[in-house]
Amino acid sequence: MSWKLSRTVLRGEGGSNSADLLDDDLSVIAYNCLLKYHDRFKVRPRFYVINFDDLNRTHRCNPLDPSAMTDITDATEASRTIMMGLNRDWIKKQGDFFVESPINFLTAVIWYLKKYKDGKYCTLPHVIELMQADYDQLFNVLQQEEEIKVLINPFISAYQNEAMAQLEGQIASAKIGLARLSSPQLYYVLSGNDFTLDVNNPQEPKIICVGNNPQKLQVYGAVLSLYISRMIKLVNQKGKLKSALIFDEFPTIFFNNMDSLIATARSNKVATALAVQDFSQLKKDYGAEQSEVITGIVGNIISGQVTGNTAKTLSETFGKIMQDRQSKSINSSDISISQSTQLDYAIPASKIASLSSGEFVGIVADNPDEKISLKMFHAEIQNDHEAIAKEEQGYRPIPLLRRVDEAEVRENYEHIKYQISALLKEECGKNPPAEPQPGPVAKKKRHGKKNAQRQNEKRNEKGSGTRSSAVSM
Repeated sequence: MSWKLSRTVLRGEGGSNSADLLDDDLSVIAYNCLLKYHDRFKVRPRFYVINFDDLNRTHRCNPLDPSAMTDITDATEASRTIMMGLNRDWIKKQGDFFVESPINFLTAVIWYLKKYKDGKYCTLPHVIELMQADYDQLFNVLQQEEEIKVLINPFISAYQNEAMAQLEGQIASAKIGLARLSSPQLYYVLSGNDFTLDVNNPQEPKIICVGNNPQKLQVYGAVLSLYISRMIKLVNQKGKLKSALIFDEFPTIFFNNMDSLIATARSNKVATALAVQDFSQLKKDYGAEQSEVITGIVGNIISGQVTGNTAKTLSETFGKIMQDRQSKSINSSDISISQSTQLDYAIPASKIASLSSGEFVGIVADNPDEKISLKMFHAEIQNDHEAIAKEEQGYRPIPLLRRVDEAEVRENYEHIKYQISALLKEECGKNPPAEPQPGPVAKKKRHGKKNAQRQNEKRNEKGSGTRSSAVSM
């Protein structure tokens, strides 16, 4: 496994966020460390968990909190994160018409709900339900908000011109993707407000643990990506506490512009740690360009046993040093020994590929006032396994937060649907939907039908006249 940390190494933190898979080992460690060292904080941090599989042990949090979105660019970033998380192949197609169109449409829906009654219904479940409305109602409601007219005009124009194939291509990919998130469990977690995502707020520091599920990566990963994207927006600011963002199995989530976070967050006292199994995993999910930037911009690298291109890349990253070489030549008359120095890799790829368990290689960054003479290392971690096992036996499990029954979850799900239905009924009543205007193709068809009807009427008149004269004769 390769560990990659941001350049700035922080000593202690006031708040943190960790993301791991369904096995909550990291979360349990974080919880028990907080219990052990809580007296070292000026303001004791609160501990929060996001768990979509066990609703009895999860807090509820709205990642689209309207108070945290100051302008429409926040809605744009949120919609991009959601759609890229649901459609990972879009990461490599950013800029394409049929990629940007659903992102713009989702942005419009999010911003409309943010402005509607001061964000009363600005949650991801309400966004999903509103997007499933009929086009007549949906466009009628959205065009009442001036700020999003420029985003929805292309869709309304396509609808009025009856270019339904184009319209479905633009919107259906967003609706289909978001429909995968339509479940009572997700709606329950995403529609609550137990806490906000500003983990390093000096007045309310927090430790937040979020967990993914390997069997539901594509669905949960998109939601967790949204949480993380919104969190980083709030964390990466001046005047906040020291904090740490720790991502285990980082490629399972999508975060746009991670390189920018690493480059700028250290000046705001934010340490970022990314854990990946192999660079090829990062390349598969983020594309070659982004993965190369992420792996190149970090300052601290710690790696266990890896093989192939990852081992070669790490060896090249560690660089070359002058190494002593000795050669021995033996012939029938004498033995000659020659010594020389040669520039060669400090840690060869073959060495990285054959590391034993507990062995690590890496390179670290220092501070101007704290120089490190030996930055590169190849070492073995000496663990006191008996002491670790004894400590883990004393760990307290993450407590049960509430008793949530299926009826409560189902009621919340149905209530969200009802709220959107009532919104559409109320807003459409204020401004009845206008009948779509036929486009040029439709006008030609209708004009052709009218001409055909007139010609048929003339033929019928002639035919009836002939028959009547024949009868009179």
